Amino acid sequence: MHSESPIVRRQSRQIMVGNVPVGGGAPISVQSMTNTETTDVAATVDQIQRLQLAGADIVRVSVPSMEAAEAFGAIRKQVDIPLVADIHFDYRIALRVADLGVDCLRINPGNIGREKRIRAVVDKARDMNIPIRIGVNAGSLEKDLQKKYGEPTPDALVESALRHVEILDQLNFYDFKVSVKASDVFMAVAAYRKLAREIDQPLHLGITEAGGLRAGTVKSAVGLGALLMDGIGDTVRISLAADPVEEVKVAWDLLKSLKLRNKGVNFIACPSCSRQNFDVIKTMNELEMRVEDITVPLDVAVIGCVVNGPGEAKEADLGLAGGTPNNLVYIDGAPSQKLANDTLVDDLERLIRAKAEEKKARLEKEEANLIVRG
Repeated sequence: MHSESPIVRRQSRQIMVGNVPVGGGAPISVQSMTNTETTDVAATVDQIQRLQLAGADIVRVSVPSMEAAEAFGAIRKQVDIPLVADIHFDYRIALRVADLGVDCLRINPGNIGREKRIRAVVDKARDMNIPIRIGVNAGSLEKDLQKKYGEPTPDALVESALRHVEILDQLNFYDFKVSVKASDVFMAVAAYRKLAREIDQPLHLGITEAGGLRAGTVKSAVGLGALLMDGIGDTVRISLAADPVEEVKVAWDLLKSLKLRNKGVNFIACPSCSRQNFDVIKTMNELEMRVEDITVPLDVAVIGCVVNGPGEAKEADLGLAGGTPNNLVYIDGAPSQKLANDTLVDDLERLIRAKAEEKKARLEKEEANLIVRG
């Protein structure tokens, strides 16, 4: 079922955030942001490592002070994932974290102040091959744009972004990505679509302040899903009032649903009804938690009855169709064995792990053969 995505992606320039390519046809990267106090080095390192384990490609860390900048340096030494420093207004913090090993600066050049300060940051970024992210937010538009438009609008967001872009263009600095975030889905989508026509830099997608875990996931899926289906977007963050690890999980589920990234188990599961021959919901809740560590792309169907079960199970790498008295397992489209309800989750986990190991070995062999041929 891991067919190619039909989405034709927007062509953009490529920048490097650490060792992660962003734009230029590279896989859409998943980003999240720490919510610990940056000066609490141990807590921040722990959270970054959890985000990385969940599948984050890039992590952003807030650096609001010089004290936080020094803490960032200590954090940088203890993790190996690319880090973005989130900085507002103070150009000295940007210069300091550049020296301490930052992989990307999230700082709007128009907000730094005098031209001398802007040039200092841009020159530093250029000398050290550090990209910049311009981040425009509907909640913090410039006062003159608020006056001009009366309220945040897609045009206001894009005009703000292009102001910052122009500053970097004048300094002949092109290694940057841009975001135009809003909490309103329609505003964010319209702004990104317009900006995508104006520049060729990579775009960082997000519906800002989307809400809690459930509502924020829905809002993000609607807005970002529309943009991704348009081919717009090179890196993405799901902004949730929840554990940042949940942001990463939602981002992956979104990208997997659009066949833009493949990682881990992709479950096809029925919502359950009175035809089910086992407790589908309980089975799925347990399985999802147990196999979160699997990174090999694998389609697993869990269907509770014989109506849709065989059809879905045959299309997956591994599928289960409910049946009486026992449930039938399909592997690679062929019937394999029957499983009883009393040990169903344990047996399914064992089979999923075995299939994942088999597929991992096959993919590694194919990759090795390609290297030899190359």
